[in-house]
Amino acid sequence: MADTKREIERKYESDDSGLPDLTGVAGVSAVLDKGVAHLDATYYDTAGLRLAAASITLRRRTGGSDAGWHLKFPVGPGVRDEIRAPLSDTVPSTLASLVRSRVRDAELLPVVRLRSERDVRDLVDAEGRLLAEASVDAVRADRLLGDGGSAQWTEIEVELADGGDPAFLDAVEKRLRKAGVRPSKSASKLARALAETAPRGKNGKKRSKGEEPPGEPVTAGDHVLAYVRAQRDAVVELDPAVRQDAPDSVHSMRVATRRLRSAFRSYGKVLDRGVTDPIGAELKWLAGELGVDRDREVLTERLTAALDDLSRTLVSGPVRTRLDTWAGARRGGSRSRLTGVLDSERYLTLLDSLDALLAAPPSRKAAAGKPGKVLAKAVRKDFGKVSALVEQALDLAPGHDRDLALHEARKKAKRTRYAAEAAAPALGDPATALVKSMKSLQTLLGDHQDSVMARETLRELSAVAHAAGESAFTYGLLYGREEQRAAAAEAELPEVWKEIKAGAPV
Repeated sequence: MADTKREIERKYESDDSGLPDLTGVAGVSAVLDKGVAHLDATYYDTAGLRLAAASITLRRRTGGSDAGWHLKFPVGPGVRDEIRAPLSDTVPSTLASLVRSRVRDAELLPVVRLRSERDVRDLVDAEGRLLAEASVDAVRADRLLGDGGSAQWTEIEVELADGGDPAFLDAVEKRLRKAGVRPSKSASKLARALAETAPRGKNGKKRSKGEEPPGEPVTAGDHVLAYVRAQRDAVVELDPAVRQDAPDSVHSMRVATRRLRSAFRSYGKVLDRGVTDPIGAELKWLAGELGVDRDREVLTERLTAALDDLSRTLVSGPVRTRLDTWAGARRGGSRSRLTGVLDSERYLTLLDSLDALLAAPPSRKAAAGKPGKVLAKAVRKDFGKVSALVEQALDLAPGHDRDLALHEARKKAKRTRYAAEAAAPALGDPATALVKSMKSLQTLLGDHQDSVMARETLRELSAVAHAAGESAFTYGLLYGREEQRAAAAEAELPEVWKEIKAGAPV
């Protein structure tokens, strides 16, 4: 079983003169010599160094107090989440699955071996509590793939104690700088090892691998592709969090898939839909898989909150038990089911398709056009569809047909919002304002649609309760309140829509 630890550390260049005196750092009462540890770590990656390109490290390390497998994901500068697994001869499946969105079908191979002599000092306060661990590491790196070489260096590493205040590291750094020590140019030992052991070309310069990052967007196509790339990256980066059932990760990945589909549809004049439509169909499949439990969770939260608002005298029968049973009906095994989706060939092929699209964009003539013209035209077209649907809904009498029209308007509002998001870097404030107005419309219509779905669920629960000889009073009461919420949303819509129309779209 793997466990996770947040690692907050800073690395510094060293001239082999050892660790400066840190007893003068505020809060440090003593610097304790913990001896020298001999560490031997083998780092794994694909032949193309896909993990390193994403600043992810996977290693097998012996020596020290934490021997085993360590997988590290970047969180921010100097902050990484480290997931550990026990020592074994092969990459643990628990860790391999967390990098599958990066690795795909490529083999994980040993790429670098790092051997370090770590001279460790504990920085403790007056009560003997650990504040940070400071070490001087004498490192030897050997590249295990290709015709790379070896490198040696010495560095200072300061790692904050679990639960410590990151501001303490600022105090330590101030003292180190006064002693002439400077922050390392490399974010990690592996990054430095790869840079210093890289194979050299015929001209003696070290060869680098990987694609050059895209430059600033200029054309309409550049802007659309930048948006598509950001959403592709979001799906890939959220994959490990979804597998670990991190809060909001499933919802966030689902939103990224929706943004991709919307971009393909809205900007069909920029990217050939003959290519993007099949990818969009697979994104719809993935969003559906991600939403199997999410929609039910949202409704459960809504109905539970509504039930909590009722006084006890208004709750007749085992209503909460019925609701809990309904909520958990499809929850069993949902995490393993979703992991199976993310391990499937279909999902990995979808990721490959997105990569291929970005590597060789199916650009149409408009892609080379000016963003101020091409993107604005697409956004206006989407806004026109929203406008037609809202006007149609307002002309209908309350009931089923209006509910359907409002639901369609909500979906188009969401699509328009995403189209405006993609255009905002090029179009500026008008697009940003449209994003805001579409979000407010989407929220209002979303609450209305949630009420529609809640009433359907209440009818279902009421029927089951009635068949079991239970009172249906409370379900009817909740149903009536949901009708009132929907009516309030419909009553608010004309004024909201009037304000949106008053603000000219891009």
